[in-house]
Amino acid sequence: MNGLENLKVKGRLNIVLKDANGQVKDTREVDNLVVNAGLAFITSRMAGTSEAVMSHMAIGSDNTAAAAGQTDLISILGSREALDSTTPSSNTIVYVASFEAGEGTGGVVEAGIFNASTAGTMLCRTVFSVVNKGADDTMTITWTITLSAS
Repeated sequence: MNGLENLKVKGRLNIVLKDANGQVKDTREVDNLVVNAGLAFITSRMAGTSEAVMSHMAIGSDNTAAAAGQTDLISILGSREALDSTTPSSNTIVYVASFEAGEGTGGVVEAGIFNASTAGTMLCRTVFSVVNKGADDTMTITWTITLSAS
């Protein structure tokens, strides 16, 4: 047994909302769903496909439950943001994106990771209770994807 028959992919977000003065207004820890397209992306990358790596994150305002067949956010706020950093380690990868003042303003209840600024493949999506991002607020999302063989 090599453990692959029990392979699990799990994601967890840390959301931090700060006001214009840098004061923390809200923090959240949220699990996510790796969608079917994300699982297909992972297996295709293992086979050496030329599909682009994950490069963007988006936030949105629709609280429709995350489902395996989804391929995009339901109602994006603003546009997809290029990732600030991508850090792989032995069995995790950490994606970080910041939505600065004026970006993604509104009642944020969904988020996703993508491999393009438009269209492309969505790796995962999550829905959470509302985080009210004002026009002067900054939201930073640190999204950790963990692969385990148990």
